[in-house]
Amino acid sequence: MIRTPFRMTAAVLALALATTLTVRAARAAEGVETNPLILDAAAQKEAGIQVATAALRSLTDQVKAPGEVKVDAYSTVLVSPRVASQVVARKVKLGDEVKAGQPLVTLSSVDVAETQGQLIVASQDWSRVASLGPQAVSARRYNEALVQRDQARAKLKAYGLSDGQISRVVQRGSSAADGSFELLAPQAGRITTDDFIVGERVEPGRPLFTIVAESSVWVEGRLAPAVAEQAKPGAAVIIAAHGTELKGSVIQRSHLTDEKTRTVNVRIQVPNDKDLLHPGELVEARIAIAAQTQVVAVPADAIVLLQNQPSVFVRGKQAGQFEPAAIEPGETRDGWTEVKKGLTPGTAYVSKGAFALKARMLRSQLGEE
Repeated sequence: MIRTPFRMTAAVLALALATTLTVRAARAAEGVETNPLILDAAAQKEAGIQVATAALRSLTDQVKAPGEVKVDAYSTVLVSPRVASQVVARKVKLGDEVKAGQPLVTLSSVDVAETQGQLIVASQDWSRVASLGPQAVSARRYNEALVQRDQARAKLKAYGLSDGQISRVVQRGSSAADGSFELLAPQAGRITTDDFIVGERVEPGRPLFTIVAESSVWVEGRLAPAVAEQAKPGAAVIIAAHGTELKGSVIQRSHLTDEKTRTVNVRIQVPNDKDLLHPGELVEARIAIAAQTQVVAVPADAIVLLQNQPSVFVRGKQAGQFEPAAIEPGETRDGWTEVKKGLTPGTAYVSKGAFALKARMLRSQLGEE
């Protein structure tokens, strides 16, 4: 954020422009247009010049907060067995990237073996009853066969087997009732924990893997309660880490104040496609909050240096004419620069193409036009 002293008045800039025009006096005598800042509509379009009206704006302030990178809990899953089992084989290891549906570990369970056997018998029984049809058997027998098959399928699904795994049990027949089954990855991501060993007996709910989708992470910033209230969901955030800046946004603000630090957690979601941020790292968060006052502001690209003086181009008295106006710029936020002096609301100025006008002035001074 640069502050430049107001060192040159509009009158001095006008004098500089007059000096430029003097260089072209000879051509003026020949009737050739010498003012480089008079452009017809076609020339303005070719130069990419756009004109806007100066107005008051609410620029965003930024507050800095220390932050810690956390896993995105909404994109993180724990993989654990739903039935007492023994680990037979490991399919993936710590740090591996996995796809949804990929086998992670092979387990063996007595309960699963019993249910696999029940499903095979119930499926065979249902096939016989279904082939006879409801006219050949009683309604009770027909429904019992269907329910027994469906219950066995539902029980295996409750143990964590997928529809595809259950169908393969039925297809293989009695040889499939060995109690072995694979836990599959419920989502794509990276394995960040795998705290178990082959041969270990694991109880239901014991986490075997943590899978994290690293395409986004959370940063938890800490702010004073009064400041945290101004950090609204959706507010833009810049995360400074590893010598670079990443864009994020506020998604949540805690309603509890930490008793020890007397600060409030602000949760920020940050895209992490390049895998730059990792849980546990400390970063700096710059959170945008709405300013309380309105100021005259213009796009940062609308300001050019003329004779070392920050200036904008405003409409002149003649059709298609532009004139430089010296300004005193303030802070720049989100691509907009405050104008403290030199430009009033309602004044037409060049919002795009200021550098093209500056180039025309320089060429004119060198006698190239």
